[in-house]
Amino acid sequence: MKEKSPLYFGDVPGTPLGTLWIAVSDLGLAAIAWGRTQAEFETYLTRRFKRPLRYHPQRIAQAADEVCQYLAGQRHQFTLPIDWSLLRPFQQAVLRATCEIPYGETRTYKQIAEQISRPKAARAVGRAEATNPMPLVIPCHRVIGTDGKLHGYTMGEGIETKNRLLKLEGAFIA
Repeated sequence: MKEKSPLYFGDVPGTPLGTLWIAVSDLGLAAIAWGRTQAEFETYLTRRFKRPLRYHPQRIAQAADEVCQYLAGQRHQFTLPIDWSLLRPFQQAVLRATCEIPYGETRTYKQIAEQISRPKAARAVGRAEATNPMPLVIPCHRVIGTDGKLHGYTMGEGIETKNRLLKLEGAFIA
């Protein structure tokens, strides 16, 4: 049996969110996390993707640069390739639709469900967003409740981080 290709990972210290951890495959971005130690990030990658890991900060340089530009308010769109093959079909559909939300705008979980032709799947959309392995680049923080309020965000300090990211983008939140 052929071994799966590795994920290359490294850290980006000193961002406004703290130390970021980024992983890429040979096909593109695989994961971004913060608020974790290296050991926690490695455990997450191993459990989620079941691939060998290689610490290789040079391989994440482009992703690190673009994410840092975004956090500094200097980048409104990412040009990074994303390794979509790491996601299951439903999550891939949800997160591709999420990528289409313009900087500074929001959509509801229901709107995303309708966009992917699954109008009754708003809760499943929420679950797909909650397990997004590439927050910031796949902007799940731009997805809100039909009541116009912020709901569920698992990264950083939760809703507070989601609110901070939307404010950075100039999005209006009720």
